[in-house]
Amino acid sequence: MIYKKLKKYVPEKLVCAYGGIFMAFVSACFVILSYYHIYHFLGEIIIGTGNGDFVNSALIIVLYLMIGVVTYFASVTLTHILAFRLETNLKKEGIKRIMNASFSFFDKNESGRIRKIIDDNTAMTHTSVAHLIPDLSTAVFVPLLGIALSFYIDYRLGVIFVVTIISGLLMTMKMMGEKNFMEQYMKAAEKMNAGAVEYVRGIPVLKIFKANIEGLKEFYQSVTDYSKLALEYSMSCRRWYVIFQVFFNVIYLAVMFFQYAGTDNPREFLVKFMFYAVFNGIILISFMKIMYVGMYMFQANESISKIETLFDEMTAEKLCEGNVDEMEAGNIEFRNVTFAYEDTDVIKELSFRLEAGKHYALVGASGSGKSTIAKLISGFYRLKEGQIYIGGNPLEHYSGKALAKNIANVFQDAKLFKTSIFDNVKIGNPDADREQVLEALHLAQCDDIIEKFKERENTLIGAEGVHLSGGEVQRITIARAILKNAKIVIMDEASAAADPENEYELQQAIANLMKGRTVIMIAHRLSSIKNVDEILVIDEGEIVERGAHNELMKKGGKYMKLQQEYTSANDWRVE
Repeated sequence: MIYKKLKKYVPEKLVCAYGGIFMAFVSACFVILSYYHIYHFLGEIIIGTGNGDFVNSALIIVLYLMIGVVTYFASVTLTHILAFRLETNLKKEGIKRIMNASFSFFDKNESGRIRKIIDDNTAMTHTSVAHLIPDLSTAVFVPLLGIALSFYIDYRLGVIFVVTIISGLLMTMKMMGEKNFMEQYMKAAEKMNAGAVEYVRGIPVLKIFKANIEGLKEFYQSVTDYSKLALEYSMSCRRWYVIFQVFFNVIYLAVMFFQYAGTDNPREFLVKFMFYAVFNGIILISFMKIMYVGMYMFQANESISKIETLFDEMTAEKLCEGNVDEMEAGNIEFRNVTFAYEDTDVIKELSFRLEAGKHYALVGASGSGKSTIAKLISGFYRLKEGQIYIGGNPLEHYSGKALAKNIANVFQDAKLFKTSIFDNVKIGNPDADREQVLEALHLAQCDDIIEKFKERENTLIGAEGVHLSGGEVQRITIARAILKNAKIVIMDEASAAADPENEYELQQAIANLMKGRTVIMIAHRLSSIKNVDEILVIDEGEIVERGAHNELMKKGGKYMKLQQEYTSANDWRVE
């Protein structure tokens, strides 16, 4: 049941759910009481029963209907309070899970898909819960109490109501379509929505090449698939919806005519017929609510299932954390490490050792496994076999705090937050004081950057502040890494974003970052690694050569070939 899944996310507001059900029951009771008085009111007018005080009877009917409306809105208000808290808690849980998600999760999932699943499905659970409880309660209580009232008036009328309700339920089930079809429809909508986010992000590229939506085949196909499924589903429900409408608006007239034709008291027949005609309307409304309830329940189940599946994916391949909080040294050792993406092994029984305080470079063709090795050292992925030792301890023995404190990553695609330069750097060490942050900025050659702005290091970055070049952004991220003061630094083509104006400053910043630390550089610009202590040549997940630049060039192997290709590419000019 959907409530069992949802209640664990909003335990503090469950009283609102019970209150909503109770108020919906009270609303249904007053609605049925109003129709009970409508029946007697019709008797007073047509047959002449009662004392003839029509105004008083009418006021009682109006009062009961108003109380029914007010209590229903009270039910809806309570369930909306529950739904808003549920949506908030689900989004908080989503953010918490994202912060602790495995690195492989972000490799396998587009950011558009993650955002759409969390945003859209939490909003869907809100809509479902806010209306599901009062509508479901009303759809159940009103017909049941209505049957009791109809049997009180006339057992034949009660039988007709029972047959009507059973027939209506059967037709409603047909109208709602197949569950498998609905699942396909929801998946098509999710795929289209995720593609739409990526499409919007790629609009600048599309404009440059004057492309249209048809140029993005996958997104274009998702739109056409969704429209096709939406049309097919609508057409599959059309026939039974028409039958349902005809049944409730026409067939009951014939049933009432044959049931009461030839009665000895035409006025009594007229009272009951008019009561049926009036009361049948709220039965029809109840069935419409049942249809919506079915939709809400399906959407809520699908939404919470997608959210929980996403939560499970976030931690499915996360490295198990230990309780060692201190890393004594920065030496690294791979012992028969095997790692696979999905079912394909990209690292096979790899063993090597890197000494603390030395500088290493990983080189090789694209897809050779360089970035994978660096990510394994950072604890981003779970190993298939073997172990990685850092500072003498297995990687999984360290706590997440220890790994985050002692391993700094500087990526090619540097990211800054929309806050001040000072706060962006301080993220590297939240406990650092102002002097330490400014010293890190100085070592990262950021003095000329902050001097350009009136607010200096307090200048905001982003839409509401200033925009920096790629090289300037990279220097600030290096300042963040310097402030972190980690034992191990991993740089994935850190100088790739450098423009000519920033090249020298960036190289100086990298040099300051590397001092006294174990450094692993992933480089495609082979001119930048000639002075490292050792170069590891990676090919298909294996170390095929290892040594200093001069040693490897003398061997005349894979490394020399890479250097020749790099030199040839740099010397190429347009004639």
